Amino acid sequence: MQSQTLGAVAATLCLVAVAAHAADPTLPAFDPANFANPAPNPYFPLEVGHRNVLQGTGMDGDKTVNEVGSMIVTGPGLVLMGIQTVQVLDQAEKNGRLIERTFDYYATDKDGNLWYFGEDVTNYRYDDAGIFTGTDSKSAWRAGVNGAVPGISISGNPVVGLAQFQEQALADGAMDYFEVMAVDATVKGPGGTYTDVLKTFDGSTSDPDLREFKFYAKGIGFVRTEEGLSEARDNPELVMEFQP
Repeated sequence: MQSQTLGAVAATLCLVAVAAHAADPTLPAFDPANFANPAPNPYFPLEVGHRNVLQGTGMDGDKTVNEVGSMIVTGPGLVLMGIQTVQVLDQAEKNGRLIERTFDYYATDKDGNLWYFGEDVTNYRYDDAGIFTGTDSKSAWRAGVNGAVPGISISGNPVVGLAQFQEQALADGAMDYFEVMAVDATVKGPGGTYTDVLKTFDGSTSDPDLREFKFYAKGIGFVRTEEGLSEARDNPELVMEFQP
């Protein structure tokens, strides 16, 4: 009986380990011809002026952090690898201080896949007293530069278990990927209840500590993020919710 119990425990642990790493991300095949007649991705509107704001409270060590993230589609972006991208301004604030300002470059293909072509990043640094000390561009990359190639940020046909690289810029330390966890999730937030929500797990092969869930509603974009997940993919350090 004891050996059967131990065997059951071992099997359960094995299943947990497999569930935490259910799929290996693949690099999507890039073909410029597929961008001639782009289709929109319903989970990430790219109309100029579309805005998405998330807000949440979490912990940074023993300190409470109030964070606000905002995204706004500003218009045409850079031409990268022959593709005209759309520029999205993405900013993050912690306790009222700007900590990151990024220009992201996206484009959709004929199947509605949302491709990610890079980001120009400005990170703002502060000392322990909150005094601004300077900036850096850590994690910035562009497709076609330093061997970087674009990836898919959101599939045009998401199915549970699909895992793809969102970026592959090894020289710049940018190797993020997503795995589709659900396409019919329900999220309750300040703006109400959202159904048929796309839920993904986002990680990075270059940064194993990057673990988060993202939730997308059609016509809106992000409605929730859970950041700083444990290795078991629970206990988020920061939960951000859409502010309508």
